[in-house]
Amino acid sequence: MPREEPTTADTTAGAVADTTTVDTTAGGTRDTTADISAADTRDTTAAAPDTTAADTGADTPADAASASHQANWWRMLGRDRAAAVAAVVLSLVFLVALFGRLVIGDRAQRQDLDSSLRPPSLGDGVYGLFGTDVLGRSVLARLIDAAATTLSVAVPAVLCSLLIGSALGLWAGYHGGRRESLAMRVADVILSFPSLLIAVVVLYVFSPSALNLVLILAVARIPVYLRTARAEAAELRSRLFVDAARTFGTPARHIIVRHILPIALPTLLTVATLDFCFVMLTESSLSFLGIGIQPPDVSWGLMVAQGRQYLQTAWWITVLPGLAIVFTTVSATVLAAWVRMATDPAQRWRLTLPTKRRGASAAVPPELIP
Repeated sequence: MPREEPTTADTTAGAVADTTTVDTTAGGTRDTTADISAADTRDTTAAAPDTTAADTGADTPADAASASHQANWWRMLGRDRAAAVAAVVLSLVFLVALFGRLVIGDRAQRQDLDSSLRPPSLGDGVYGLFGTDVLGRSVLARLIDAAATTLSVAVPAVLCSLLIGSALGLWAGYHGGRRESLAMRVADVILSFPSLLIAVVVLYVFSPSALNLVLILAVARIPVYLRTARAEAAELRSRLFVDAARTFGTPARHIIVRHILPIALPTLLTVATLDFCFVMLTESSLSFLGIGIQPPDVSWGLMVAQGRQYLQTAWWITVLPGLAIVFTTVSATVLAAWVRMATDPAQRWRLTLPTKRRGASAAVPPELIP
């Protein structure tokens, strides 16, 4: 039979049917996509308040990291027995210096000639525990009073020299050139004279007092921090992060404070802790020579000077303040060594080792220890 050709009506109907199918499919796709997007939007919107509520009641990661860091410091300090004992001794000395005078009242100056040169004994009460001096004054009360005087000289002198010397050293080391040369020449001039000799001459010319003593010791110790800070800043100014900050137009003072100072600060604090020992010994030496703290004030060095003529008959007048000086300086030295290691990321891992393994594994990182 001959093949029938499709008519125009059939062709038109088929095209309409195909168009309808395509439209239906496209419409279904659009509707499905719209439904999925709306459902996802509703689900996300509904879940958002729960997530926000959960985050609001929880600690931030910064707070958690800070708490963990502090816990690690206390844990490292507890593992090092020598550093822990040194920290306890220094804490007791500072607490006694701060609040001791409120407890003893005028006991340090109260005289009782009937109780002259009594040896240490528990029979005379708490204030007779360390004996009495030639005027019958309690040695224990005088030790407490002397602690406040000694620290009132050593701490301000160290803080003043630390702030001034570090600021000048960082400024000179970062900028370099003539500023660095000028700062170093000033430091060399101050260091060319022994600090003890300068203190003796100045205090001999002017009246000996605690304020003059603080000023002299502060000026004499400025070059120590100036040279240290200058070396740190000169080494750090060529680092990549400093170059990046300088490229972005950060002012020099902001670079020094935000980028260089945090890295140099651990070294400066270690130097300050060691310098505290030197300043305290210098004050004791000047008081021993009679040109430091003057009576009726009392310091540990002055107590040693006043009791030296009774050393054979009343040893406690001289020995006990001498032991106080030794214990305080040794504790500060031990704690300074621990702080230096704890603040150095390259050496901090040593403090995490058990005490028995530190000596044998001192040069081996923890990841290489079997």
